[in-house]
Amino acid sequence: MLIGIDDTDSPEGMCTTYLGALLAERLENAGNTIKTAHLIRLNPNVKFKTRGNAAICLEVIGGDTDEIFSIAETTIDELAETDHPRTEPGLVLTESPVPGAFYHQAVTSFCSIEEAQTLLKNTGAKFKGWKGGRGLIGATAAVSAVSASIFDKTWEFLAYRDHREKGLRQIEAPSLWEADRATTPHTWDSVDPENNCIVCVPHTPDPVLYGIRGDSEEWVRTAAQIIRSQSPEWTMCYQTNQGTDAHLINGEIGNLIEGHSYRLFGTVASVPKTGQGGHVSFLLSGGIDDGEVQCMAYEPTKGFRDIVRSLLPGDTITICGSLKEGSINLEKMQVHTAPAHRRAEAPICDSCGKRMTSAGKDKGYKCRKCGERAASPDYTTIARTLVPGWYEVPPCARRHLARPLIRELP
Repeated sequence: MLIGIDDTDSPEGMCTTYLGALLAERLENAGNTIKTAHLIRLNPNVKFKTRGNAAICLEVIGGDTDEIFSIAETTIDELAETDHPRTEPGLVLTESPVPGAFYHQAVTSFCSIEEAQTLLKNTGAKFKGWKGGRGLIGATAAVSAVSASIFDKTWEFLAYRDHREKGLRQIEAPSLWEADRATTPHTWDSVDPENNCIVCVPHTPDPVLYGIRGDSEEWVRTAAQIIRSQSPEWTMCYQTNQGTDAHLINGEIGNLIEGHSYRLFGTVASVPKTGQGGHVSFLLSGGIDDGEVQCMAYEPTKGFRDIVRSLLPGDTITICGSLKEGSINLEKMQVHTAPAHRRAEAPICDSCGKRMTSAGKDKGYKCRKCGERAASPDYTTIARTLVPGWYEVPPCARRHLARPLIRELP
C-alpha cells in the first residue's frame, strides 16, 4: 500500500521528511516492511509552500490498513505544526494505483483540494485532511508519483536531529568538503566551491542535520559515512525527483502562464542591465508573434550574473526558469550562438584626425573642428568571450528540482 503525507511543517519547525522517517520506523516496529521511501518535490512556485514544497510517500508491505492509517494519523497529530495558521496536513492511504497524471500536474502546474479529493474517492483511498486539508494535494501527488513512470530518479540521504532542537547544528565543516571530493560527480550540491560555502546544511529551525543528494543510494550513503557531526537521531534514504528538471515544460514566448516553469528558445533582444540590488535583466524575443519576455538573474545567483551580462542582442539561447510576476527567473541557460558583434562609432575625420559627432537624426556626422562631414559610421568588430554551451546558477542558488549540469543534461 502507499501512504502519502504533506504540509506538516511551518517556518518555525518540523519537516515532512522527518515525520516520514519517524513514521517508517513506527510502521516497521508494528511488523510492516517499508519497501521504498519517496521524497517528491512539487511545483516550486506554489505560494503556500514552506520551503522546498516536498511531500513524501511510503511504499508499505503490511497487513491491517486501519492500523497503519491510525499509526500515520497519530504521528501527524503528535508532530505536525498544526498550530501555525498556514499548516494544513494531508494523509492518504491507498492500495490501488493513483493515476500518474495528477503528479505531473502538481509538479508543473497547480491542483485543487477538490481535484485531489475526487481522485481519491474514485480510487477508494482512505484520506484525512487537517483544518483546510490543503496537504491532501501534495499527499495525493506523492502517491500518484509512484504510478507516473518517472524515468529519472535521484536519491537523498537525510540525517536528523531531535525535532525540539532549534540551535546551531554540530557538524565539522571540513568533513563536508571531504565527502564532496570523495563522491563527486556521483553526489552534488553538498558544497559550493565557487562561493566557498556549504549547501547541504539548513539554516532553518527544522530537524534536518544535513542532506546529501546523488545518483544512487550507495553513493549518498558513502558520502554520509565521511561526514562528522553530532549523532543523528534518525537517518533516512529517500528516492526523489530532485535534480531532474521535472518542473520544466517546453514553452513559447507569448503563451506563458504565471507560476509555470519553462524551457524557452529565443533571441536576446536587449543589452542586459544591472539594476538595484545587483539583479540583472534582459529581454528575450521569439515564439508567438515574435513576442518578448523579461529574464532575470537575481543577486543570489552570484557569478552566473556575469555570464548573463556578457549576452548581446542577436545571441540565440535556450533558458530554463519560472515565470514569476511577468519575468522568467533564470535557473540555467544554453547559449547556441554568440557571434562577433559589430559596434557603430562616429567616424574619425580624415582632415584633422578628430572623432566626429552626430549632426542630427539621419544627418550623418560632422567634425566640430574643421566642419568635414561623413554620411555613415565606422564599424568595429568586437570579439566575444562567451562561448556556446550550458551555464547554470551556483549550488547555493539552485532549486531542489533543477538538474545540475554535473548530471550531464540530455
